[in-house]
Formats: sequence, structure tokens, C-alpha cells
Amino acid sequence: MRYRVLYHDHCFDGAASAAFFSRFIADHIHPGAEFAYTGMSHVAAQSFEDALFDGDENAIVDFKYATHEKLTWWFDHHQSAFLSPSDAEHFRALKANGDPRGARLFFDPAYRSCTQYIADVTHREFGYAPADLANLVHWADIVDSARYASAEEAVALGSPALKIVLIIEAAKGHDTVQRLIRMMQRMSLEEIVADPGMQELYLPLRDRHQRNMDLIRRHAVCEQGVVTFDLVGEDVEGYNKFIPYYLFPEAVYTVSVSEQSFRTKVSVGSNPWVKQPLAHNLASICERYGGGGHPKVGAISFPTGAFEAARTAAREIQAELRG
Repeated sequence: MRYRVLYHDHCFDGAASAAFFSRFIADHIHPGAEFAYTGMSHVAAQSFEDALFDGDENAIVDFKYATHEKLTWWFDHHQSAFLSPSDAEHFRALKANGDPRGARLFFDPAYRSCTQYIADVTHREFGYAPADLANLVHWADIVDSARYASAEEAVALGSPALKIVLIIEAAKGHDTVQRLIRMMQRMSLEEIVADPGMQELYLPLRDRHQRNMDLIRRHAVCEQGVVTFDLVGEDVEGYNKFIPYYLFPEAVYTVSVSEQSFRTKVSVGSNPWVKQPLAHNLASICERYGGGGHPKVGAISFPTGAFEAARTAAREIQAELRG
């Protein structure tokens, strides 16, 4: 039995979701199953091609819903889980009409992390509760909901989980993340970080993390509670999203523009340590530009090289948040 697992790429929760789901299938549904992984990234014109669903069973975890007839498992917790209203209706119809496929499709945007959601669903529906994965679930929930004690903790890289986050978010291509998915299924986070291959990746990334802090410090401006900066041309594929709040503790929101090999990205975030309720739903704002996310964090993907379009959107969002 061959499983194809599509997961949110370059994301700790996405990798942990794929790892937990795979362990569940191997332990409880199909012992001896073979797993193949595909990292999914949000792009300007999102689509699900037939070639993606080449397994005997096909799953999507921590990523958008696909109406493809070969999709057999789906778990997601993002407000922006559906590409279109018709996709949402397709999902609701399968759940309501007693279609067997609907029994293995799960969506709940109230969850902070998809890994915790998968753990709870598989425990409730199948009685599955692997004790050795409890720490992975715990940290996925902390990382994806930014439940750190302080911005300093979030950028200090003191825990094994945060070191792995750094590796995942900076990884080129898919091989490193997929190796981590396989390691997460049977190894503790401490064992993963201690692996010589992971140490070889982590040590230079730790130095780059410090460089990124210096870059953001030079480029960032905080006005009316909104930190803004533009990293286009700075060779930064990703950065720790809590750096702005470490540098500007008074900030409520962050809006940034950056470039990656496959897209131009506008990132919109909120300070987890701000006491007052947030005035804006960031996922809803990003959805107006074709992006999405969660109420407290979102992003928009533009085509490669579409810097001016991204900057225009960023300026409009900055003005809205400052207002």
C-alpha cells in the first residue's frame, strides 16, 4: 500500500503533521505501508494537478482542500482552507451526504496547530495515542500558535524544536524537510538535533539567523504600531517571524516583502505578546489579495519577480493596519 502525503512545506507544523499522520497509518491502518511526500507551497495561482495524487491512498495535511476524486484523507485548520466557495461546498456535501470519503476529511479552524488536530481526531475516532509523539505534538502547537513566553525566547533558539524550525524554514528544496518528517516519526526532537547531518545544517543557519536580525534591524521602520521592511535583493529565503517584535516590542503588526525562488511574498503578522485584542483579522485581509492564513498571521504569494505588485499590496495593508 503506497501513501502519497501532501504537506505544508517549510513549516514545522506541516512536517509534524505529515510525521504524525504517517505514524498513525503505519501503526493503526496499514502496517508496512510505503510513504512518499510532496511539499506544497502557497503560490499565486494555486492548483492541484492529477499527478500529485499518484498513491493508492492520497492525503493532504496542513494545506488547502482539493476536490480531486483520489483524495482520501484531509486535515486542515486554516481559515483560508478552500480555494473557492465551490470547493467549500464540495467538502460540506461529502460530509453531509454520507459519502465514505467524507468520513476521512477533517477541518476545524479553531485549532492552533494541525498536528494537535490530527492527534485529537485520531485519538477520538480510532483510539490512537502514541506516547512517544506527545512532545512533537506539544511543540507543534507552541510553534504554530506562537505561544512563547517572550520574543527573546522565540529568537534565542534555545530549544531543539526551535533549532528544527530554523532548519525547516531555511531548507532549499524538499529533501531536508522530508528527511525530518521520517525522523520525527521515531526520534525525539533532541535526537534529531543531535544528528550529525542536522548539526551540519544548523550551525551555519544559526549564523545566518544573526545576519537576518541585523538586516531587519537596518531595514525595518516602526510607525503607529506597524513594523515594515523590504528584503527583496537581500538573499533571504525566510526569517524568524518574531525578530520584528524582539527589535520593536511596542509593535502590534508586521508587514514585510521578500522574495523566494518560487514566489514574491508579502508576510503579515501580529505581536503575540500584545495585551489588547487585535482590531484586524489578518487572514481576511490577505484573502482580498489572493492569500490567506489565520486571524493573527497571514501571507500573500505573488509571481516570481512581481515586486511592485507585492509592494503595492504591502503599502495598502500597512495603511489599513496603521489606521
